[in-house]
Amino acid sequence: MFDKILIANRGEIACRVIKTAKKMGIKTVAVFSEADRDSLHVELADESVWIGPAASRESYLVMDKIIAACKQTGAQAVHPGYGFLSENAEFARRVEEEGIVFIGPKHASIAAMGDKIASKKLAGAAKVNTIPGYNAAIDTPEHAVEIAKGIGYPVMIKASAGGGGKGLRVAFNDKEAFEGFASCRNEARASFGDDRVFVEKFVEEPRHIEIQVLGDAHGHCVYLHERECSIQRRHQKVIEEAPSPFLDDATRKAMGDQAVALARAVNYQSAGTVEFVVGKDKSFFFLEMNTRLQVEHPVTECITGLDLVEQMIRVAAGEKLAFTQAQIPHTGWAMECRINAEDPLRGFLPSTGRLIAFEPPLTTMEAAKPVPASGGVRVDTGVYEGGEIPMFYDSMICKLIVRGNDRLDAIAKMREALNAFVIRGISSNLPFQAALLAHPKFVSGDFNTGFIAEQYPKGFTLASVKHDDANFLLALAVALNRRVLARSAGISGQLPGHELQVGTDFVVVQTDASGVRQQTPATVRVEGDGFGVGIAGKTYAITFGGHLRDVAVHGTVNGAPFSAQIERLTLAYRVTHHGARVELRVLSPRAAELNALMPFKAPPDLSRYLLSPMPGLLVDVAVKPGQAVRAGERLAVIEAMKMENILVAVRDGVVAKVLAAQGESLAVDQVIMEFERSEAA
Repeated sequence: MFDKILIANRGEIACRVIKTAKKMGIKTVAVFSEADRDSLHVELADESVWIGPAASRESYLVMDKIIAACKQTGAQAVHPGYGFLSENAEFARRVEEEGIVFIGPKHASIAAMGDKIASKKLAGAAKVNTIPGYNAAIDTPEHAVEIAKGIGYPVMIKASAGGGGKGLRVAFNDKEAFEGFASCRNEARASFGDDRVFVEKFVEEPRHIEIQVLGDAHGHCVYLHERECSIQRRHQKVIEEAPSPFLDDATRKAMGDQAVALARAVNYQSAGTVEFVVGKDKSFFFLEMNTRLQVEHPVTECITGLDLVEQMIRVAAGEKLAFTQAQIPHTGWAMECRINAEDPLRGFLPSTGRLIAFEPPLTTMEAAKPVPASGGVRVDTGVYEGGEIPMFYDSMICKLIVRGNDRLDAIAKMREALNAFVIRGISSNLPFQAALLAHPKFVSGDFNTGFIAEQYPKGFTLASVKHDDANFLLALAVALNRRVLARSAGISGQLPGHELQVGTDFVVVQTDASGVRQQTPATVRVEGDGFGVGIAGKTYAITFGGHLRDVAVHGTVNGAPFSAQIERLTLAYRVTHHGARVELRVLSPRAAELNALMPFKAPPDLSRYLLSPMPGLLVDVAVKPGQAVRAGERLAVIEAMKMENILVAVRDGVVAKVLAAQGESLAVDQVIMEFERSEAA
């Protein structure tokens, strides 16, 4: 077994590998860029080595620097995590040539499976089901259109070296095929340094289900059941679960057997994942093989009790697998939500900056430790309160994982964990995740990879979240307001005869963006250690635990436990529960009467300006002052968190001024350009 390993990665996965290494008594070395100097993985590791500037191409992607760090620290092996160099065959080969063990598959296996065109041919030879398509590189957009017509729309245009949703487009007609080909090539060239593109049939109503495989150097190979990864947004996984609510035992075994056959065909020695697209008739086709640890590996750990990072290390050290296929457990139901630094109310644009508050829910499970028999909650992260979310890397803040006795139990645990998860300072997709978990189709297991696009065709808004008891949110605010007033009434030194008197009648006032008010009468009385709230003909007996300063509040309502978030916004409250969010004031009847007389201040008209919707780098300005633009025309391109975001005109107009220069780092809502007419852009 190794004495010391280096983790050639950052953030959450680096912290995850360190936990297992410590459990195994192995010393760890972290590498870090300038942006990650104060990162959690650097603090957790036994040693750390600076490897360059913030940009990954100058740090985490530089093989020479990683190898030099191994030699400098005496690390005998390197774990690549996921992303960066984890599926780079040349890196694995160079590491091996330097006498350092690569904790992953051999470079030949990575090369064979890393090329999507070659891997499909290998899969076909191994008698693995493959999707109809054109499995050779395509040179021109005209050729792509011709091939797409031959296969029949819809088709998927994919970069051979693609992954993570980059270099992938779905085309339903010639125009989309033509434009998608160019976009795929550009993204692939920028992200992977390989612009080869191919085309294959797009399976409609598909599910994305993957099989976890594990092989050793002694000829043993097993599959650790499946993961359901169909809840995706723009080909990026959002929620993963194990097992799949769709598969039956026969299909699961057939997919597992084919995944093992493919792994054996390339002499696979480590943890890897064979991804399949599964039709509504349970027909399944090979998609690709990821020759690394997956982001969603914790759900497999939760249902099997196996530490996948430990298995990778043991296999790399030459050990045999300690179990057979028949000995792999399959217990309970696990789910994972990817918590990302993105604003779901702004089209999921990246959000960077300082984490003013980061308070995960109470955890009862931990990576690298046994899974409790009753399941529980686990958080895998590489961030901490007060730390920065940089713009140079991907948007994932952490992974929230739960394990329940069955699927409904897992959903209930996840919903409560999301309710209690506090992230402030940046935007996150927590409300979107909560809304997905409450969606009837998700709860019933009736979904495919098009679920998010179908259910939120115009994007995610708070108005699209329907709480099963909206009055509960109002009652929470009323009860907390009464708690605040009780503290104020107890302050010493009040003028005799003029002490604060707290009444029982209140009015909940909500005002929408256009100034329309809604008033809801409420009553509240102190009842023992809690409060009795009457609102809209319903009664809520509410108790609170914790302190008034807490954003995440825990307590009981009518005897049942709940978790929610309540923020005090000067004179108002913001209440969040199950993805629904309301902002309101709780006023006395007289104060509500006077408040209704206050004029409404409408927000300023910004239609003449193009504002940066996120922090990022302005990589292109496509127009000049005096230029007429039409709706849909490209105006500028902003790059953030490894993704290009194209800003287009929403109306016709004329550019008056360009106020930001190409290459400039933009803040959110910074003005990029001004238009002559308010109806432009």
